[in-house]
Amino acid sequence: MAFNFGAPSGTSGTAAATAAPAGGFGGFGTTTTTAGSAFSFSAPTNTGTTGLFGGTQNKGFGFGTGFGTTTGSSTGLGTGLGFGGFNTQQQQQQTTLGGLFSQPTQAPTQSNQLINTASALSAPTLLGDERDAILAKWNQLQAFWGTGKGYFNNNIPPVEFTQENPFCRFKAVGYSCMPSNKDEDGLVVLVFNKKETEIRSQQQQLVESLHKVLGGNQTLTVNVEGTKTLPDDQTEVVIYVVERSPNGTSRRVPATTLYAHFEQANIKTQLQQLGVTLSMTRTELSPAQIKQLLQNPPAGVDPIIWEQAKVDNPDSEKLIPVPMVGFKELLRRLKVQDQMTKQHQTRLDVLIKQEIQRKSGYAIQADEEQLRVQLDTIQGELNAPTQFKGRLNELMSQIRMQNHFGAVRSEERYYIDADLLREIKQHLKQQQEGLSHLISIIKDDLEDIKLVEHGLNETIHIRGGVFS
Repeated sequence: MAFNFGAPSGTSGTAAATAAPAGGFGGFGTTTTTAGSAFSFSAPTNTGTTGLFGGTQNKGFGFGTGFGTTTGSSTGLGTGLGFGGFNTQQQQQQTTLGGLFSQPTQAPTQSNQLINTASALSAPTLLGDERDAILAKWNQLQAFWGTGKGYFNNNIPPVEFTQENPFCRFKAVGYSCMPSNKDEDGLVVLVFNKKETEIRSQQQQLVESLHKVLGGNQTLTVNVEGTKTLPDDQTEVVIYVVERSPNGTSRRVPATTLYAHFEQANIKTQLQQLGVTLSMTRTELSPAQIKQLLQNPPAGVDPIIWEQAKVDNPDSEKLIPVPMVGFKELLRRLKVQDQMTKQHQTRLDVLIKQEIQRKSGYAIQADEEQLRVQLDTIQGELNAPTQFKGRLNELMSQIRMQNHFGAVRSEERYYIDADLLREIKQHLKQQQEGLSHLISIIKDDLEDIKLVEHGLNETIHIRGGVFS
């Protein structure tokens, strides 16, 4: 699907690069400080980091449209099973040594952090009474949720709970495609905050603008490998740059060199003005890098879960496990999966129309019969009671049940017939009249009792006077 948007220099580039795996997008990789060689614009001599695989950088994982570093190259981990890749946002810091595969120099600080976290969750001493046990439970709840601060000691700052902490419960592991592109293929991904239709309608202006970003050098030709729609009205554009030498030969600028140029502060500002929100390289990982990634669970992911994810990998040659932390990341991946499903369906619709026209009037062939048998087998597996479709139907039934019960509870109202209401009012009125009559009788009786009492007192007084 490679195509050329046209270069200002008048030379059309070729689309010889290997396309990324179907459904793949984003990337992750290493930052390098490769010299520009024959590439006419200069690359930074020192970015302050050596990327994901060692050097001066912070250790940790973040999530975006690709699994990579903002100061490094990426291999463009795609949406292998409907899930996107993830990327590590690295900050250029000269003071913190150690990368993903080396121990940071602040090991005591990390050790203290672990001790403080354990204290906040199990034995806070903030109040000195039984309220500390309640505080510990509150800290545990915050740690499980992945947000908040854990206070545990008056003399020590509270522990910050993030979704990357080991106790956060909202985590899962998905799988992403590993691309097969080489660094010499020169593929760089630019994510634009624009719709794909807008990008395609302004394709010539886009190429010219990128050519200006590259300094307007006439020996350089900007080519577009492909575009792809992303969720939230974003578009992924994969480009490469061809450089012509004076002797007439040409070569693709390496992806790491092109990326290093795009990451310069002034160049990055120009790209942002064009609507670029993220840039990364799309290159493959070496076997050693893959092994190292698999041997080291990402920050906050339980080693047992990581080991199980490696065991459950449906295709370890093409897919790599990636963590999913938090609801936002899950929502993003669901959007990506939905987007890729729509794109696949669109392609299938076109293929079906072509196949119908091509095979019109022909009898069923042997390979088609084999395909039909395979499809029937797959359909049977999906429709099995214990398989995916059965489970989904069961879950949908439970969800509908819960929604129905919730709606019934929230909409319960009591309605009384008008005639019945009138009868109830009449009955209550009669009851009220009866009570009033009863109260009147009791009052009269009390008056009579007082008269009797008064008469008795006078009789006793007279008799007393006679006998005195």
